[in-house]
Amino acid sequence: MQKYGQLFIAFFVGVIFSIGLAIAGMTQPQKVIGFLQWGEGWDPSLIFVMMAAIPVHALSYLWIRGKRSPLFDSQWHIPKVKDLNKPLLIGSALFGFGWALGGYCPGPGLSSLGAGSFQAGIFVAAMIVGMSLHRLYQSRTKI
Repeated sequence: MQKYGQLFIAFFVGVIFSIGLAIAGMTQPQKVIGFLQWGEGWDPSLIFVMMAAIPVHALSYLWIRGKRSPLFDSQWHIPKVKDLNKPLLIGSALFGFGWALGGYCPGPGLSSLGAGSFQAGIFVAAMIVGMSLHRLYQSRTKI
């Protein structure tokens, strides 16, 4: 039963996240591309979305950091590796390149897909292919 509760919470939080992205206009690739291009026509709205999200997260983190576990799980799932390594740098660069070209990152892409965007459907399909190719490569090279 606990597993279903976790799935419900994940679904609920995903819906809240998607609604927030849509209200802020971040599911529109032209908004993101407008932010990523400097000069005439630069759109700073993404900065305001981030500036609003960071304090909300910081306050939430202060509230939960003293707890033994998250509200809906038995343990924290915190990454142990904090190194700047080659896969992180290459992956970050590829992510930024794809984001700048397409105007979507995974969250807004999925939100836009849920809203029926054909362009987002192409993006999400390509994202799944990319993740699958990486998983195949990873399983063969034991990264």
